Amino acid sequence: MLQKLSIRNYALIDSLDIEFDKGLNIITGETGAGKSIILGALSLILGQRAESKYFFNQDKKCVIEGSFVLGDENLKELFEENDLDFSNESLLRREISIDGKTRSFINDTPVNLSILKQIGEKLIDIHSQHATQEINDADFQLLIVDSLANHQPLLLNYRSGFKKLKQDTSLLKKLTAEADEARNKQDYEQFLFNELEQAKLQEGEQEELEQELERLTYAETIKRALLTASGLINESEPSALQILKEASLQLQGIEKFDPAINVLYERLRSSIIEIKDITDEVSAIEENTLHSADRLEIVNQRLDLFYSLQQKHRLANNTELLAFQKQLEENLNKLLTSDEHIEKLQLEIDQLKKELFKQAGQLSANRKKAIKVVEEQTSSTLKKVGMLNAKLVLDQKALLELNKDGLDEINLLFTANAGQAPAPVNKVASGGELSRLMLAIKALLAKHTSLPTIIFDEIDTGISGETALKVGEVIADLGKNMQVISITHLPQIAAKGTSHYFVHKNEDKGKTTTGIRKLKQEERIGVIAEMLSGKNPGASAIENAKELLG
Repeated sequence: MLQKLSIRNYALIDSLDIEFDKGLNIITGETGAGKSIILGALSLILGQRAESKYFFNQDKKCVIEGSFVLGDENLKELFEENDLDFSNESLLRREISIDGKTRSFINDTPVNLSILKQIGEKLIDIHSQHATQEINDADFQLLIVDSLANHQPLLLNYRSGFKKLKQDTSLLKKLTAEADEARNKQDYEQFLFNELEQAKLQEGEQEELEQELERLTYAETIKRALLTASGLINESEPSALQILKEASLQLQGIEKFDPAINVLYERLRSSIIEIKDITDEVSAIEENTLHSADRLEIVNQRLDLFYSLQQKHRLANNTELLAFQKQLEENLNKLLTSDEHIEKLQLEIDQLKKELFKQAGQLSANRKKAIKVVEEQTSSTLKKVGMLNAKLVLDQKALLELNKDGLDEINLLFTANAGQAPAPVNKVASGGELSRLMLAIKALLAKHTSLPTIIFDEIDTGISGETALKVGEVIADLGKNMQVISITHLPQIAAKGTSHYFVHKNEDKGKTTTGIRKLKQEERIGVIAEMLSGKNPGASAIENAKELLG
C-alpha cells in the first residue's frame, strides 16, 4: 500500500507530505484546488512522462517520492530480476531537473523509467473518468478473463514458448534465405573449388619452381662458371691449391722458430682443407647442372597455371590461392551443414507449435469457464450500483493462428437496458454507465489480483442520489481487502471513507499554493455538509452529513 507521498516543487505545490491509511482514503476539495495535481505527481513515480514547465519554482528541481509497504512476496522476484534490493518498505523516487532531464530510483538504486513503470504498475492502479476508454482495449478485455481463469503459470509458460517460436521462425527465415543464396552460387563455387583442387597447389611450391626456372634457363652459363672456378682452384698450372700448398711447406719449415708463424701455418692448413671442400661442392653442383628442355617446359607449364589462376581470381600468390580454396570448401560444407540445421530447426518449430496449440487449447477452456464467472459477478455488482437491467457479455472467438495470448479473441459487449441487445461499450454506454461498469470490473479484478492499491479519480461522473450511495458501498467494500484512494465530489461516497483528506488553496504574497490536510471527524461533518448544500450549510445539511457518516 501507499504509505506516504512526498511532493516537492510540482505545479502549485511547493512542499507537501501526505500519509495515507489502510482501507478507503477519500480526497475532496474545491474545484481547482489541486486534487488532480496530487494525482499527476503520483503518476510521475509510476513512470509517466514529465515536463519541467509544471514546476512550482523554475530554479529548483522537482522531487516526487512514494513510500510503499509491500506485502506481496511475488514482487520480490521482480525486484531480484532487476537487481534491486527488496524491502517490505520500499521507496520509489523521481527527480526532474530544470532542463527536463529525469532520474529514477527504487530504494536509492538508480533505475531506468521502464523499470520504474514496470514495478509501479504492480503497486497502484489509477482509474480515472478518462481511463474508461481502457475497457475498449482488446488486451484489457482479455486481462479481465485471465485474471479469473487462475492460469497465470500456464499463460506465462505459453508466452515464453510463443516468444521462442517467433525467434526460431525468424531464424529459420534468415537461414533459409542464406541457404537459397548460397545454393544459387553453389554450382559456380563448386566449379572454382574443383579447378583449384585439380591444380594440387602446395604451400611454397611456386617459389621453388621460380628458382628452378632460373637455374634451367641459365644452366649453360652456370655450368661454364662452375667449371672455370673449379679449374682455377685445382686443375690449372699452377692451380690455386698448388700455390697454397707450396706456401704451407715454406711456413712449415720455419714455424718452430716463431709461435706467430706456427699460428699462421695452422690457419693456412685449415684454409687449404676448406678450399678442397669448396672445390668438391662446386664440382658436384656443376655435374648436377643440366639443361633439360623437357623439365624447363614442365616448370613453365606449372608456373603458367599458377599465374593464370592468380590473375583469374585477382590474387598475388599461391598462398592467397590456397586461402581462397579453403574458403570455397568452407562455403560448400556450410551449405550442407546449413541444410541439416534448417531441417532440425523446422522439426523443433513444428514440435513447439504442437505444444503451444495444446497449451492454447487449455487456456481457451479455462477462459470459457472464467467468462461465466465474470459475467455473473459483474452483473451482480452492477445491480448493487443501480443498473438492474445491465448485462455484460464476453464473446469468445477462436483464432486460426497463434498469437501472444493463445487462440482467443475476447469482445466485451454491454447493455444497460432490458430488451436491448449487447453491443460494444463505446457505442451504448453513457458516461455514468461506463463509470459504474468499470467500477464493477475493477472491483472484480481487485478480488482476484494482488494489487495493493487502487485509485479512483472522480469515477462518480454522471451519478447521484441513491446510485451514488450504492457506488460508495462498493468502493468501501473494496477498501476492506485493499487500500483504496478515491478522489470524489459526491458526499455519498466521501462519507464512506475510513480516512478523509481535504485539498485546499493558500494565498501568500500574491502566490497560490496547494495544501492538503487529514480531517478530524467533526471537520468531516462540515465538509460533507458543504458538499451537500454549498458554503455555510444549514442545520438540515449538517444533520444529513451526520447521517451519511453513520
